[in-house]
Amino acid sequence: MIDLFNKYVEAVEEADPIKYTGSIIRVKGMLLESRGPQAVIGEVCLIHLSRGNDPVFAEVVGLDGTTVQLMSYDDIQGIEVGCKVTASGSVLTVPVGNMLLGRVLNAMGKAADQGDEIVSSLRYPVIASPPDPMKRRPISDRIVTGVRAIDGLLAVGRGQRLGIFAGSGVGKSTLLGMISRNTNADINVIALIGERGREVVDFIENDLGPEGLKRSVVVMATSDQSPVARIRGAYVATAIAEYFRDQGKDVMLMFDSVTRFAKAQREIGLAIGEPPATRGYTPSVFETLPRLLERSGTSDKGSITGFYTVLVDGDDMDEPISDTVRGILDGHIILSRKLAQKYHYPAIDVLASISRLANRVSGPVTRKAVGYIRRMMAIYAESEDMINVGAYQKGSNPSIDEAISNHSNIEGFLTQEVSDPAPILDTLNRLGAVSSMQIPDDEKTLHGPGASQKYVQSSESAQAYDQSDWED
Repeated sequence: MIDLFNKYVEAVEEADPIKYTGSIIRVKGMLLESRGPQAVIGEVCLIHLSRGNDPVFAEVVGLDGTTVQLMSYDDIQGIEVGCKVTASGSVLTVPVGNMLLGRVLNAMGKAADQGDEIVSSLRYPVIASPPDPMKRRPISDRIVTGVRAIDGLLAVGRGQRLGIFAGSGVGKSTLLGMISRNTNADINVIALIGERGREVVDFIENDLGPEGLKRSVVVMATSDQSPVARIRGAYVATAIAEYFRDQGKDVMLMFDSVTRFAKAQREIGLAIGEPPATRGYTPSVFETLPRLLERSGTSDKGSITGFYTVLVDGDDMDEPISDTVRGILDGHIILSRKLAQKYHYPAIDVLASISRLANRVSGPVTRKAVGYIRRMMAIYAESEDMINVGAYQKGSNPSIDEAISNHSNIEGFLTQEVSDPAPILDTLNRLGAVSSMQIPDDEKTLHGPGASQKYVQSSESAQAYDQSDWED
């Protein structure tokens, strides 16, 4: 009885007896303007439709004197001048807890699958500050992705942030699916931002699979949704990753894609009157990107290892978003259309890719083996045209001869079927065999707790894949 009484006392204390209201005065494209209510940037408001439909959720994106600028999370059909606007008094939050595992959420943090509505007494704000730089734990342990080309030659630290740069149709979604199934991280959080609606189900059923979904949380905001919904979808996924990190977990955050997030922010910026800058991107885009990307990494409790895809328009690796993201992250993985055309999957251009923490999480012999293989690849790449046309004579250059003799073994190491998981022990053994170096056992197990453990669906139970499965 006392508990029941206390429950009602708390409800009364938390209730806000004063509701700030206003009314819509203008609808201009995606931008809604209202006279009032008193609200702050980022606050959620309810727009009450005059024809009795459910209210529309909108967010404050700008303030111009007494005019409040809003953007709806949903379709703006039914909104007209005079509609009542009520401030909620709070920013967007997301329910968190273990009940999220295996679920698909929308940009508001609500259930988007066929399961029950998500209810939790614990909620996280979707907008948060990155961890204190002085409280971040140093990155010293390897995290396993299950992809040989990455684990072998581009080793990733637990809490590192990398970009996957690719044009359309070269296999970035499939690569993310491989990582989500094969990683030794505790939990996956997957953000599908600005994706085509068809791709969401394809990714969940084919790339992620039932085994991957069991320990994953998927947040989606498709391309047909409003720009503010796409922006908030990105923040919701990051907030969920932060919750699990704060529980001491090692989280793998896979974000597809940063480019579409940036385009959504550009749409908002242009709508509220920001001047276009580099290639039409507004200044707020370049201000927002570091605030989003810096939220991943290590903290004093757990870690968020981030893989952020960047959709490179026209395969231009120097376009503004690519250039900005490369400067923020701790490495980049380049997917090559040329390799994809040769049926070399995953189409990772190892020579163009770099992991800035690879040397820190790898042992000395492993580093030597990686250096040798990269040197052989570089020599072969420089002489490839001459070799292919038959202009090179064997014996003319010992280094080129060595690169040619090792080429097929290196190619075999770097190519991998989607259904073929690669435990770290197997990857390092094969790395040693290809480089003719014996990698000691302590380098196979010392770096990264549980690095030899295999969290993967078995090859026998995996579906059959062909080239078309990589073209996403």
